[in-house]
Amino acid sequence: MDKRLLSRRQFTARCAAFGLSFPALSAMTAAQTAAPVLDTGAASKPAARTVKLPDGTTVTPLGQGCWHLGQGRHPLAVEEEALRTGLSLGMTLIDTSGNYGSGRSEQFISHVIAGQRERIFLVSKVEGDQVSGDGIARACAASLARLGSEYLDLYLMHWPPPSAQFPGVVRSLTVSATAALSATSCRGASSRTCRSWRTLRSAATITS
Repeated sequence: MDKRLLSRRQFTARCAAFGLSFPALSAMTAAQTAAPVLDTGAASKPAARTVKLPDGTTVTPLGQGCWHLGQGRHPLAVEEEALRTGLSLGMTLIDTSGNYGSGRSEQFISHVIAGQRERIFLVSKVEGDQVSGDGIARACAASLARLGSEYLDLYLMHWPPPSAQFPGVVRSLTVSATAALSATSCRGASSRTCRSWRTLRSAATITS
């Protein structure tokens, strides 16, 4: 038998690695194509593409979502390498949630960002069924523990609770920021309709 042939497990792992790295390679190619290049008469790197948040923080326009990572879909080594490849290409925004794999996504990320936390823009989320009482503060603390980090750069309300709870949610996010998030962290919301955004903005204005 030809020893150069791959086993089924080796073939599957390499296919997974290729599939996970393809979006990162596509993003790098797109960025290189779209970024302006100064005519200096010599070879120069394309300008880095960034997005500025309302508080002045600058982040990469393309991040890495970690919904299914750390949950056994692919070998951990393959997933870790894919995430590290994205970081090496400049995609330093990492998005996760305490709800992804019941926290396993956050635990997985902790191994990749260890030793390089300062260069990562780390985003996590709290779910709509965790907003009552001190639920947001507890969810935030649990996420930080799983991530092995003392702070988050952005903490989001994931799926919206009933609009009547929005003022309480805004207050809880502010209190949680004092207790568990760094002073420079941002809070926000995701996965919303235009109507729910308007309601949330009104609640934030009233609460503040």
